[in-house]
Amino acid sequence: MDIPVSRDTVMKAAQARHALHAMAEISMREEETRAFVAAYLKENTSFGIVDRGSWLYAFRERDVPGDAGPIAFVADLDALPIDETVSLPWASAHPGVSHKCGHDGHMAALLGLALSLEGRPLPRDVYLILEPGEEIGAGGEMCAELIKEKKISEVYAFHNRPGYPEGAVVCRGGQIQCASMGLRLAFEGKTSHASESEAGRNPAPAMARLVIAMEDLVRSRGGGVWCTVVGMKAGEGDFGISPGFGEVCLTLRAERQEDMDALHAFAVRTARRLAEEDGLKLTAEERDVFPETRNDLSSAEKVLACAEKAGFATIRPDRPWRASEDFGWFLRKCPGAMFYIGCGEEWPALHTAAYDFNDAVLQKAIVMFLSLI
Repeated sequence: MDIPVSRDTVMKAAQARHALHAMAEISMREEETRAFVAAYLKENTSFGIVDRGSWLYAFRERDVPGDAGPIAFVADLDALPIDETVSLPWASAHPGVSHKCGHDGHMAALLGLALSLEGRPLPRDVYLILEPGEEIGAGGEMCAELIKEKKISEVYAFHNRPGYPEGAVVCRGGQIQCASMGLRLAFEGKTSHASESEAGRNPAPAMARLVIAMEDLVRSRGGGVWCTVVGMKAGEGDFGISPGFGEVCLTLRAERQEDMDALHAFAVRTARRLAEEDGLKLTAEERDVFPETRNDLSSAEKVLACAEKAGFATIRPDRPWRASEDFGWFLRKCPGAMFYIGCGEEWPALHTAAYDFNDAVLQKAIVMFLSLI
C-alpha cells in the first residue's frame, strides 16, 4: 500500500475536527458527536457503520488477497467539563464543556484514514472504533468486546502529546501508561453537640489517620505507586456541631497492575480497620477505573519502524506516562500499541483551558495508521 496522504484529505480532516470541537459533549452523552461521525463516514466513504447505542464502529472488508488478520483503530468521543476560554473560530458551543484533551483530533484522524482508504486496494479488514466516556474510564471495556467478536488481530490508537517535538512519534514496548482508580471512602458515625463530642462518633480522626497511612505507604515504596487526596470533608464548619459523616476521595495510581490492586486493597483494608476502631460504618465506592496500558512489544516496534520509514522523528520514553488511558482494555484482548505524536515542546498542556489540538499532527497520524495497515 502506498502511503502519501493528500493535502485535500488533511484539510477535510481538519475541518471535521473543528466541527467536532464545536459540538464538544461530556462523557457518555456524546449523541451529537456520534451522529456527526456516522453521517460523515456514510456521506464521504464506503465504510459500513454499526451503531451500538452509546458507541459505534465502522468497517471496510479487504478487497484484495492478503494474509493479515483484521486490524482496528480506536478514538474517543468525549470532551471535558472545562470552559472554553480561548478565542477560536471553532470554539465549543456548549458552555462548560470543551475538547481539552484532543479527542476531536483523534476522531478526525480516523475520519482522515477512512478518506485516505477510498480508492486504495485493501489487503485486510479495517475497523474504526469510536468509544464513549474515555475520560471517566466508562467506554473501553465495553467497546473492547468487539476485538473478540470480529477476531481482530491488531489494535492501535494514538494520543497527541504536548511537551514533545511537533510530529515526533513517541512509543515504547511494555508499560506505557499507568493504572488508576478513584476511590470514595465514606465514614458514617453519629452527630453530637461539639461540647459533648464523646456522645457522638466523629469520623474526622479516622479520616486523618487514613490519609497519613496512605502517605506513609507511598513513601515507603520509593516510587511506582501514588495516592492523591482529591477531596476530604467532614461537617460544615459549624463550631457547635461534631459531625457524624465524612468522606475521603483518593486517586490511586500505579505503574503496574499488580501494584494498583495491592494499593487499592491496602486503602480499603486500612479504612475498614480504622472505621471499626472508631465505631463507624464504612462505604467504599470505586470510580473512573483505568487498567494499565501495556503495549505489545512487537506492536510497539512496528509503530516505531513505520514512523522511521516515513521519516518521522521517534522517541522511546524510559518510563510510562503517569496519566491513565482506557485503551488498556483493548490491549487485554489482542496485541497492539498506544503511541503518541508530539504537538510541540511549548504547546499548552492537556486538560488546561489554553489547550487546543494541533492540526499539524493530523497528517502524521493518518500516515501512521496507513503504514500500520
